[in-house]
Amino acid sequence: MTSPPSGPSFDLTPDHLELRDWVHTFAADVVRPAAAEWDEREEFPWPVLEEAAKIGLYTLDFFATQSFDPSGLGIPVAMEELFWGDAGIGLCIVGTTLAAAGVVASGTQEQVAEWAPQMFGEPGDLRLAAFCSSEPDAGSDVGAMRTRARYDEATDEWVLNGTKTWATNGGLADIHVVTAVVDPELRTRGQASFIVPPKTEGLSQGQKFAKHGIRASHTAEVVLDDVRVPGRCLLGGKEKLDERLARAREGGKAGAANASMATFERTRPAVGAQAIGIARAAYEIALDYAKTREQFGKPIIENQAIAFTLADMATSIEASRLLVWRAAWMASQGKSFEKAEGSMSKLFAGETAVRVTERAMQILGGNGYTREYPVERMARDAKIYTIFEGTSEIQRLVIARSISGAPIR
Repeated sequence: MTSPPSGPSFDLTPDHLELRDWVHTFAADVVRPAAAEWDEREEFPWPVLEEAAKIGLYTLDFFATQSFDPSGLGIPVAMEELFWGDAGIGLCIVGTTLAAAGVVASGTQEQVAEWAPQMFGEPGDLRLAAFCSSEPDAGSDVGAMRTRARYDEATDEWVLNGTKTWATNGGLADIHVVTAVVDPELRTRGQASFIVPPKTEGLSQGQKFAKHGIRASHTAEVVLDDVRVPGRCLLGGKEKLDERLARAREGGKAGAANASMATFERTRPAVGAQAIGIARAAYEIALDYAKTREQFGKPIIENQAIAFTLADMATSIEASRLLVWRAAWMASQGKSFEKAEGSMSKLFAGETAVRVTERAMQILGGNGYTREYPVERMARDAKIYTIFEGTSEIQRLVIARSISGAPIR
């Protein structure tokens, strides 16, 4: 009798295939036809989100079900198809999940049960959530965070002050998950995450950013001016925080991952899958174009330079998918990323999206540079995948430290 394989199987189950086809149909029929309009308007596409909610795509149940898929492949499969439709609208549909992941990563079961359902709402009464970590002077360097959280024992409230930036859904959201410094001397080990409930006084939207790509997605500053939240809004609870801080002050292990990093580690393979969706969409357009576009009396795909470029594009996409699926499977099995496999997947997929979309524009020539063809938008959208949730340089730093054990800076 042979023992079961110890590694992952990448044969999609009937459930995965049904999921893939379902999300792909929505992306093809609803997302793609609306993509150019909302990119030009640079506004949040509420009507598209409403349609996603109606079919059960924008719901807590959907994301929770796929997140607990024992193979780990549910989320990557869904993300790839959705972002094949459009990255800007895709981020509007999944942006809330980053905040939800923050609650799951740091919160108690009671907090997850209380707050996660409120982040999505329901058709006709949609809700949004935002995860607020980056700051004007603290992006990749989370240790430089300045937003402060002070505990008011008299009222059992936390008082938050500071400015967050690059927040997806920031200011537009009903619920904000905010990372703040409780003990500045401990740097990253002195941070914690807080729920800011709807309509809390003192929270306001700052600058809304006009972006190069993913224009439909709302990205803005979040200003916190003496924002008071109940003690129960500290994710994980005060007792757990006090124990962790005490261990950190004694020079021991903090006992828990940094609040922001814990969230990003859970989401990196999913972000990689988004990048794959963009790359695949551009590749398919370029392939179809190369088969039908004639120059010098023959389809341009018969030119070796074009054919080899498409071959490299296809190979990079397949390799990216395998890295993402492996990382997602490892996370689902509770395996540690000893070689920073999560960072590897995000790094390679993000770089692939940029390279593939640029090559697709090149294959389309002048047409690719116009807004008449969507590869121009896809190339703009792809660039963010080498920047947000850890730049390519930060991913390489994480990988280098993991494989060398050296304190590389």
